[in-house]
Amino acid sequence: MRALDAARETCERYLPGLLDALGKYPLDELEKPGSPAIELFRSHGGPALVIPKTYSGLGAGPVEAIETTRALATVSPSLAVSTTMHHFSVATLFSLADSLQSGGVEWALLEGIVEQNLLVASGFAEGRPGRGILSPTMEARLDDSGKGYRINGSKKPCSLSASMDLLTASVALPAADGTSEMAVLLVPRQTEGLSVHPFWSSWALAGAESDEVRLDDVLVDEQQVMRTELGDSGELDELQTVGFIWFEMLISASYLGVASALTERVVSGGRGTVAERAGLVTRLESAALLLEGVARMITDGETGNTALAKSLVARYGAQDAIGDAVRQAVELLGGMAFIGSGDVAYLAAASNGLSFHPPSRSAFAEPFIEHVGGKPLRLA
Repeated sequence: MRALDAARETCERYLPGLLDALGKYPLDELEKPGSPAIELFRSHGGPALVIPKTYSGLGAGPVEAIETTRALATVSPSLAVSTTMHHFSVATLFSLADSLQSGGVEWALLEGIVEQNLLVASGFAEGRPGRGILSPTMEARLDDSGKGYRINGSKKPCSLSASMDLLTASVALPAADGTSEMAVLLVPRQTEGLSVHPFWSSWALAGAESDEVRLDDVLVDEQQVMRTELGDSGELDELQTVGFIWFEMLISASYLGVASALTERVVSGGRGTVAERAGLVTRLESAALLLEGVARMITDGETGNTALAKSLVARYGAQDAIGDAVRQAVELLGGMAFIGSGDVAYLAAASNGLSFHPPSRSAFAEPFIEHVGGKPLRLA
C-alpha cells in the first residue's frame, strides 16, 4: 500500500530502526502489560519526535507525526496510543515556550526531554464522564510555606503510567478572592506522594500502561505550574487549544494505523474483488486525508478556536471512515483469517477505542451547533 509504505519511510527517517526492532516481537507480546514497545520507542529517540529543532528535538512536523504514528500503530496499537499522550503534552509545552507566557522553564524542560529521552504522561481529564479533556482532575491548596501547592487527586486511566518520567496534569488553583484559575502542573515521577495503581482490566490496548496515577498531598513548586485561562465566552485559551488539536489529530492517526494493518492484509492477500479492495482503500485513505488536513492547518499556524472545531469535525469523519474500513476489512479477510490468528480479532477490537476518547459526540453536539451559528466553540 503506497500510503502506508510512505508512512513507514517517514517513521524510519525520524526513528531509524524502531519498526524493525518492534517487528521482532509478535503482536500479542507488544500489546500486553510489560510490553517492550515503549522502552524501544524511548531507546530509538521517540520522545524527541515532535519537539522542534529549536529545542534540540527531531523536528517532525504535524504531517510527519501523523505518518509516524500511523506506521507505529500497524505494529503496536498500544504504543501509538500511549505515545500520543506524550506528544500531546510536549506540543503543549513547546507552544507555551513560544508564547509570551513562557518563563524559560519550558525551554529547559524540552531540551531535558530530548537529552534524557524522558517520557511525559498526560493527567488531563480523559476517561472521566462529563469532563472535558482539559478540565481539572486534581485539587490544589496553597502550601503552608506559601511557595507552592499541595495537590490531591487521581487520573485513571493514565497511559505511560509505568514508564513516565514526568506527569502533566490539569488543576484549579485557589485564588485569594475565592475564585480559581486553571493551570497545568509538571510533576516528576519520583515526587513523594505520586503512586501508580492497577486499573486497566481489558486485554485490548493493555500495552499502553493505562493504570491509575494518584497524587496524595504532593508538593508542587511555583516553577512547576503553567497557568492557563478560558476566553471571555468560555472557549479554551490558545495553549489548551493547540494541545487539544494535536491530541485529536494523533489519537485519530493511531486508530488509522490499526485499520491500515487490517486493510493491508486484505490488499496483499488479494481478498475480495478489485472493486471491493478499491472501495476499502478509498474509505481508509479518506480518513488519512482528513487528518492530513488538520496537520497542514497546524503547519500554517491555524490553531485557534475555529481550527479546533475543524479538527473535531475531521476526527469524527475519520472515526466513521475507520470504522467502515475495519468492518469491510474483517469481512473480506473472512472467517478462516479470523479463526486462524488472534491478530485480526485483536486489531478489530482495538480499532473501536477512538470512539471512547473525548469529547463524545453527544458532548460535542450542542457546542458545535452553537459554533455553526456563529459562537465560539466551548468545550471547557
